[in-house]
Amino acid sequence: MRDGGSKDDSDGLRAEGAGGTGSGGTGSGGRWRGLRDHRLAVPAVALVVLVAAGVAIPLVLAGSDDTSAQACWHLTSSDRALADDPRAATKALDPGDDLARLGSARKLLRHESVCGDGVQVLGRIVDAATRSAGPGRPHTLAQARTAYAVTAAVHDLKLPEGLAPGLARMVAEYVVDAGKDKGWGINDLPGPAVTPEEARPDAEGWSVFGRFLAPDEAHSVFGYADSSLGADADMESLVAELSKDPEAFAILYDAERADLAHYLERLTDDGGDPGFRPPSRPDSLSTPTAGSDNDLQDVAGRIGTLMNHRAGYARDRTIADLAEFDRTVRRNTRGTFRPAENQLDSRPVMGDIADRPAAGPVHGDLMDGRHQVFTVLDAWAKDRGVPAGRAAAIKQLMDDAYVRALWLRF
Repeated sequence: MRDGGSKDDSDGLRAEGAGGTGSGGTGSGGRWRGLRDHRLAVPAVALVVLVAAGVAIPLVLAGSDDTSAQACWHLTSSDRALADDPRAATKALDPGDDLARLGSARKLLRHESVCGDGVQVLGRIVDAATRSAGPGRPHTLAQARTAYAVTAAVHDLKLPEGLAPGLARMVAEYVVDAGKDKGWGINDLPGPAVTPEEARPDAEGWSVFGRFLAPDEAHSVFGYADSSLGADADMESLVAELSKDPEAFAILYDAERADLAHYLERLTDDGGDPGFRPPSRPDSLSTPTAGSDNDLQDVAGRIGTLMNHRAGYARDRTIADLAEFDRTVRRNTRGTFRPAENQLDSRPVMGDIADRPAAGPVHGDLMDGRHQVFTVLDAWAKDRGVPAGRAAAIKQLMDDAYVRALWLRF
């Protein structure tokens, strides 16, 4: 999904809202425990027997004084095989409609330290289990449930170093659903995922799952929770954790900017929802632009939130070297995303939204999210001939949402 990056054309990348930069190593928080100069504390014979039996075992690593024992989790050969078998991976991690099998995802993913290259394999397993079968192919209900299960399994987990990019690719694959983590009413929670039929717009052209949805795609409901099972797929907390990693940050930032371009090119020339249908009892909020205004604010707010996390991690030194973090993000971003010059009526699947081709390299400060958003918005308004007053109103709404998210302290 990441095909190279764009050259850094800015000598000084500023930390928007960071209040300063740091120096030192790259900021993953030092979560990966050092493995050099340690010896196995598992008896060799027992280890051979357990591996031969295909049992997932923790490898205990101890220092010379035996006081710094740390354990890493060992991925079995049968688990590794899931990375190359998408159907088997989905079947293994699908929690079911009632989440009865949620423990399978927890057993596989809920580890703070993973031995060897196991963490990269876990990322591939997540990708295999949750990604659609190919371009233009919608997510199945089982894949959507599995994305929920993965998110719930790592809730509040301090991720092992190297897993964040794999999880970020999953979030990008479900970019529309991931943006719907909030806003549900108490009686609006249907379960971990819904069928395409359940997600379709009503007679007034509205669906709680979003606008411009692919007609045959199932959707994850990340806002759903079940306290009896301890199931909480909190997408906001996952994004916060992923934002510590520069490659994961780049994937999430690309997905949000791609989604903005995708959304704008489907609006009317007045920035309204082409699928709007007047309700039987109109009110002040029942207008063609009310829903699109809310959605555009949400996109701007999510981009502002990413910049907020970056700034907060720079302040608390989770990101020890902000300049290096920013350079890594820029190397991993695919470029800028510009809406089509004319209104489109296609309804691509979510994976295709995040994977849309870049329109060109990034210009200016990539970490000035407001500038990146407004550059795209202004170009869209010019290409589509959006009335000046309407374009200014949209810009103000998005600016307000971006600034609120940028300065909100979590």
